[in-house]
Amino acid sequence: MKKAVTKKESENMGAEIFAAVDILESTKGIPRSYMLEKIEAALVSAYKKEAGAVNVRIALDGEKKTFRVFQQKTVVEEVEDDKEQISLTDARAISRRYNVGDIVEFELKTKSFGRLSAQAAKQVIIQGIREAEHSNIVREYEKKHEEVITAIVTKVDDNTGDVVVDTGTSEAVLLKSEQIPGDNFAVGDRLKVFVTEVHRDSHGPVVTLSRTHQGLVRRLMELVIPEIQDGVVLLKGVAREAGSRTKVSVISRDPDVDAVGACIGNRGMRIAEIVEELRGEKIDVVLFSEKPEEYIAAALSPASVIDVDFDGERSATVWVDSDQLSLAIGKEGQNVRLAVRLTGYKIDIKSRK
Repeated sequence: MKKAVTKKESENMGAEIFAAVDILESTKGIPRSYMLEKIEAALVSAYKKEAGAVNVRIALDGEKKTFRVFQQKTVVEEVEDDKEQISLTDARAISRRYNVGDIVEFELKTKSFGRLSAQAAKQVIIQGIREAEHSNIVREYEKKHEEVITAIVTKVDDNTGDVVVDTGTSEAVLLKSEQIPGDNFAVGDRLKVFVTEVHRDSHGPVVTLSRTHQGLVRRLMELVIPEIQDGVVLLKGVAREAGSRTKVSVISRDPDVDAVGACIGNRGMRIAEIVEELRGEKIDVVLFSEKPEEYIAAALSPASVIDVDFDGERSATVWVDSDQLSLAIGKEGQNVRLAVRLTGYKIDIKSRK
């Protein structure tokens, strides 16, 4: 048998609810109006479950920190369901202003709530809080979408290699597949990650982090190189094979500023900072050119190019000295492969003896 909630317990429940709403608004930024709407829906659901199909309205009093329950009945000529309808005669006994189709309200004492209903309402409220928190987290990550953030490792899965990191917004998983080959993390390590995707599923917010995405290199260069931040040097393209090599093309908007030199820095210090974050990944910084032959030749650095012939709209034959052939192609074809991705041209390398 369900035990009724006493008046004092009801008042306490109301006070606790409003106190929780105030705390959530001040500490988590969850709007008071949003939570009160959720609470109202929860209490309506709880009463309907307790009393059966019945129309009710919940009146929340933020000043007194209480709530009142009103049963609503529709005025009809002939009553077919006394839980939802009231006769015109009975309605006019209350007030002569009522007509057929009007709604009459009767206040119900909250002792009508059984403990199970109160618990059900509490669970719905908790779910509402959880959803609001998830929405806040998603909004925070959306601000960081395609940006680099600093995270701290909180857990390492020795079986999968996945790591859990604290991003400052929430905990998220950096999958092994999104780590740079050679990454080896321990709890407490700080690392830079690129936010590639943000969405929500049935379990809550989902954020995809990566250290292999080419966007990580782009954002790191923007962070480290003032000339890129200021817009003096433009980063035109990035082609990356994470953990091994990256080619980056840049151009200067100021004739007095050397774009490649600005990125490399004095004694290579600027590019070295990025290389260290990327676990020793080599970075070739080359000069972008609107002239395809110049751009292709630069992209094949460190090899020296003799000539470039165009076989079609996006296809080129590149001529190099025989002693430059292996350098132009690169180990397992990596150098030419990255040059193709950087320039967008199909490149065939041939030597002149």
